[in-house]
Parts: sequence; C-alpha cells; structure tokens
Amino acid sequence: MDFKTVMQELEALGKERTKKIHISNGANEPLFGVTTGAMKPIAKKIKINQRLAEEHYATGNYDAMYFAGIIADPKAMTESDFNRWMDGAYFYMLSDFVVAVTLSESDIAQDVADKWISRGDELRMSAGWSCYCWLLGNRQDNEFSESKISNMLDMVKDLIHDSPERTKSAMNNFQYTVGVSYLPLHEKAVDIAKEVGIVEVKSNNKKSSFLNAYESIQKQIDRGRLGFKRKYVRC
Repeated sequence: MDFKTVMQELEALGKERTKKIHISNGANEPLFGVTTGAMKPIAKKIKINQRLAEEHYATGNYDAMYFAGIIADPKAMTESDFNRWMDGAYFYMLSDFVVAVTLSESDIAQDVADKWISRGDELRMSAGWSCYCWLLGNRQDNEFSESKISNMLDMVKDLIHDSPERTKSAMNNFQYTVGVSYLPLHEKAVDIAKEVGIVEVKSNNKKSSFLNAYESIQKQIDRGRLGFKRKYVRC
C-alpha cells in the first residue's frame, strides 16, 4: 500500500464521535477520528515500513501520526529521528502513546528517555517517564539498573507535585509501574506512592484528575498481578 491509499483508507474509517473525543483530549485539526482498533487491519497489511511511517508522521494529521507509530521500525530510528518526532508531538497522546511507545522498542530507549527527563520541557519529560513505564512493563527486571530506578523513584517523591501537569501524570504512572512490574523495588515504590499521596493533574478544558498510585498498586496486588509484564508494547 502506498501513502495516498493509506490516507484514503484512514479518512474513510473516520467517525465524528471519535474525532470529538480526540479533540477533547487535545488533538488539533487535521484529523479523521479513527479508533486504534480500526487501524489494525491496515497495519497488518503493511507490517513494518519506516519510510511510510515517516511520510505519515510528517502530515501533522493526528490519525496518520498515530498510525505511523504502529508501522514504524524503532530499531531503524536514530536519536535525532526520535527528537524530530518529539518536535512534532504537540500533545500527550502523541508524546506518550506514539513517540514514547516507539522509543521503548529501540535499543537506545533508556539513553534517549534519560535526556528527555532532564530537559525540563513538559512533553519531553512526560515522554521520558512514559517510556520507562512501557519499558518496565515489558522487559525483564534484569535489564534495568536497580540503583537507577531507585534514584528515579526518589525524583518522583521530591518533584512530582511541582512538575508540569502532563509530567505529573507520567511520573505518577512511573511509580505505579515500578510498584507493579519491577519486583526489586516493589516495596520502595509502595512506600513512596503512599508518601506522595494524591496527585492533582489540572487540565485546560476538563476538570482536574486526582491520581493515587498507592491505591492503584494495591488493586493490582489484590488481583494477583504483581510482576505483570506485557507481551507486546505496540498494538
């Protein structure tokens, strides 16, 4: 399938209701309003195609950019490629659920995520923390430095309440993910989540969200999901 054909198929799959939901979450025009599930049959035909992914990401169309993440080849992407994608990620659904997800399947994931976390830019920090969530929820525990993850938990404890809104959400998810999916620091994550308490995330066009990683971890423990790992990161 070529670029034009895929764009036509995506447009045909668009639903006004889905489009309104995407816009309410922060997406801008242009977009069609395509669900992730509706994209899967097209992605199965294409499989992995980095050239096509780049063409779609460059459109600025939210649905095409999301689709780009599904068919991208993370191992073919360089740090500059990921930074370029982040430059185009104008809201959290792109930064955290497209770029961070794609980065998490690359060999340079931790190095790039570390740089983004230290940048001070809201969406880059959010993507960096989110990338670690995808990584910890998928890769084996021995692929991470325990001292490094421990230091990151300390960062969450010290900085989360004063961080930008989207970064707060990603940091909160990080402490939850460590608590559930990274067994070496499960107890520390639980203690810090309890100390951090409720995290308020404000939104421009919605009511504030109130996040509680401690309660979320406890629910997963009750369900017997301690140590849970995803088989796949991308859909």
